[in-house]
Amino acid sequence: MAVKDYLRERFFPHMWCPGCGHGTVLNALLRAVEELQLNKNDIVMTSGIGCSARISGYVDFHSLHTLHGRALAFATGVKLSKPDLKLLVPMGDGDALAIGGNHFIHACRRNIDITAIIMNNRIYGMTGGQFSPLSGPDKKATTAPYLTIDAEFDIVEVSKAAGATFVARSTTYHVKEATEMLKKAISHKGFSVVEILSQCPTHYGRKNREGDAVQMMTGYRDNTAKLGSKALADNPSLIPRGIFVDQARPEYCQEYDNIIAKASRNRAA
Repeated sequence: MAVKDYLRERFFPHMWCPGCGHGTVLNALLRAVEELQLNKNDIVMTSGIGCSARISGYVDFHSLHTLHGRALAFATGVKLSKPDLKLLVPMGDGDALAIGGNHFIHACRRNIDITAIIMNNRIYGMTGGQFSPLSGPDKKATTAPYLTIDAEFDIVEVSKAAGATFVARSTTYHVKEATEMLKKAISHKGFSVVEILSQCPTHYGRKNREGDAVQMMTGYRDNTAKLGSKALADNPSLIPRGIFVDQARPEYCQEYDNIIAKASRNRAA
């Protein structure tokens, strides 16, 4: 199948602002699905609320546009009832780490076979530019006209600590790299997290003098470095990109099936 076969073209043009990075994330995701040659009838995408969540309306998969912060809860229910399906969960700052933070850490802990795609634009874009748990200190937002004081979550570190068995980070500038990471995440048997730094020139870039979309993407190029690279060794302040965790651990649905089988044997005995 070609990329266009995975799209609901009747819903285009999309609603994202000019220069938004989320369209690039959609591009990377569809190319990953295409290169894996997945049957679109075997894919379920669940999303919550926000700019990132609108992706579920543009893909020709089985999809659920659900409650804010609860996308992973819905995905867990689908996966447990239909474990052979591929579950993709696109999320933004709030869906993943604010209202959805509790669901996120427990999905990591359980190691259920779901791919979480976190589009980190460091702002609540759809509702007017409020700061989020990913904004970080000394940033301007509509809810912080005199700058933020909250420290941000590091998605990679939170995911690792909570027990995710695949954790990666890329950016919208490094789109081919992001595609490869998504392919590995989707193929991984367990809970996968792919953080993609995604620019929001409308609310974050403009308020924080980081420029337009091109300038923000140039910033991703200049301010990140691959894990193990000389650039990162020479300048530890750069944001590391790459695959941080890729390990095997019993997957939740399989373990649940084992419990049912054991209970059935005990009952028969």
